[in-house]
Amino acid sequence: MGKGERWRTRGGKQGKVASKPPLEPIDVDTIIEKLLSVRGERPGTQVNLAESDIRELCLYAREAFLSQPLLLELKAPIKICGDLHGQYFDLLRLFESGGFPSDANYLFLGLETTCLLLAYKLKYPATFNILRGNHECASINRIYGFYDDKRRYNIKVRKTFADCFNCLPVAAIVGERIFCTHGGLSPELTQLEQINRLVRPTDIPDAGLLTDLLWSDPDKDTKGWAESDRGVAFQFGSDIVGQFLERHDLHLVCRAHQMVEDGYEFFAKRQLMTLFSASNYCGKFGNAGAMMAVDERLMCSFQILMPGGEVADSAEELQY
Repeated sequence: MGKGERWRTRGGKQGKVASKPPLEPIDVDTIIEKLLSVRGERPGTQVNLAESDIRELCLYAREAFLSQPLLLELKAPIKICGDLHGQYFDLLRLFESGGFPSDANYLFLGLETTCLLLAYKLKYPATFNILRGNHECASINRIYGFYDDKRRYNIKVRKTFADCFNCLPVAAIVGERIFCTHGGLSPELTQLEQINRLVRPTDIPDAGLLTDLLWSDPDKDTKGWAESDRGVAFQFGSDIVGQFLERHDLHLVCRAHQMVEDGYEFFAKRQLMTLFSASNYCGKFGNAGAMMAVDERLMCSFQILMPGGEVADSAEELQY
């Protein structure tokens, strides 16, 4: 496959890339089939992909991300998912309950179950979208175990992942009303176009707009802005949420970044929602996970991943 050619999928679906140097061919469908082969197996069952496939997957995905703006503008209907923290079998449960990407549009507020999400991004580039999370950088990968999970691959493969992460979009607006990002808001963000002016590829800096979008948290005891208990970015109060939405003519902030017991949790009179999609986090918290479905009218409903394995529909629906 030469420069400017396309990756290969069955059924004529193709995504355009501009690659330097030329990339080897990659069969996305075969990779997806292999990654889905563990459906029905015991959680924790691993799928081993060839290093060459992983490398090409990352390189093609990197080009796909760079072809998108940093602030995505997405249409409903769409399914929005929060943190998964590498819990691959929860990802499969989300697809089984919400529809696989051939049948539904998706937005992930982070990229912790990497290979399958990258493969689906290549298969469905217009309708399958991923935002960068705070763990999508080399330093946090080392601290929180991503590199440990990749010990069976060499350091070049790990670097290829990091290079891919450095190109991810960081925010999205759904239906012109719902602002989505992994972490939260920033005192530096006065115009949404500032997000598109961030430079890629980039690691996550110690401070600044990008860092705040990926690391900040709402806090019920804070008014205005305050230093974060995490030691990076900020905490912000409900007043900040209201001001942000009014300034930009938006109705809801949807973010991830924190575990919440029921899978989703509201803040600031339902103007901000935290979404967490990893059930029974780390095998010990007993929490539910959740996915939010947004229909054409921007009616939001929730599917709940119970820690015991079952999936339930929440009775709660909200119009934005």
